[in-house]
Amino acid sequence: MTYDALMRDLEARKFAPVYYLMGDEAYYIDKISDWIAENVLQPEERDFNQTILFGSDVTAAQVVDAAKRYPMMSEYQVVMVKEAQNIRNTDAFEAYFQKPLSSTILVFCHKNGSLDRRKRMTGIIEKAGVLFESKKLRDRDLPAFIENYLRAKGVEIDHKSTQIIADSIGADLSRMSSELDKLIISLPETDKRVTPQVVEDQIGVSKDFNSFELRDAIINKNVYKANQIIDYYDKNPKAGSIYAFLPLLFSYFQNLMIAFYCPNRNDPNEVAKYLDLKSSWVAQQYMTGMRNFTGKKTMQIIRKFREMDAKSKGLDNPNTPPGELMKELVFFILH
Repeated sequence: MTYDALMRDLEARKFAPVYYLMGDEAYYIDKISDWIAENVLQPEERDFNQTILFGSDVTAAQVVDAAKRYPMMSEYQVVMVKEAQNIRNTDAFEAYFQKPLSSTILVFCHKNGSLDRRKRMTGIIEKAGVLFESKKLRDRDLPAFIENYLRAKGVEIDHKSTQIIADSIGADLSRMSSELDKLIISLPETDKRVTPQVVEDQIGVSKDFNSFELRDAIINKNVYKANQIIDYYDKNPKAGSIYAFLPLLFSYFQNLMIAFYCPNRNDPNEVAKYLDLKSSWVAQQYMTGMRNFTGKKTMQIIRKFREMDAKSKGLDNPNTPPGELMKELVFFILH
């Protein structure tokens, strides 16, 4: 079940007796469990009918005992097990999952990992209720997350601002949502639009000197702008690590290499589909890249990235500072 489908059921008060929330992305686990904790019961019902347990402090048998209690003057009771991954012996759950109490909503929050889907327990949980896996978003999915998050709050954002935020914050959705909320609060009631200037003012990412602008300068072979950005970060280490650009730029050239094999690489829609991109607008960056770089040069650039990555970690590099390494890389890419 997807997050959106699960939330639709919850908001329609179609409750399952068991929710097992697991995965490496804590954001969705927290969103679902917080909604259940705040909305299933009325405030006056929670004292007697809402129980919070921690996996390191209880056994499976104790969780089952709590789940088997009947609610007091309420339709439901909620039993929430946080840090469920710390429960060692889970045998006692099997019998309960096969016949769970319909008046109990039993929620497990299992972060930083998942159950082995090959094991019998996962099948039993899926029959009893909901088994939800919260996976880390890939970098390419972040712009869609940002746009959807803001759209749901009635806020517009342009492509450049979206990419600047995605590149600077990365796939930590808890931090991402916090920064987006900060942006929303800062906007005037008469103009609910996020622009690069708003991003610079509120998040502190320069609209002129950031990873998005560096990548754009490199793609368009703007030698002056690319070196200007590298020099800015070399002289202003508090603005961010130069090394943070390596994964972003490497990802672009890795995808560019794949784009050269697209059967119809002159069509941005076909390139977007071939690279599994969210929009043809993003594909334009690869169309430009294929005009400015050959397949051979792209392969050489990828090898150079690996060399720079090794040197940035101290391999075959006793004392070259980060700024000089990035200047060497950018020079190689652009010449």
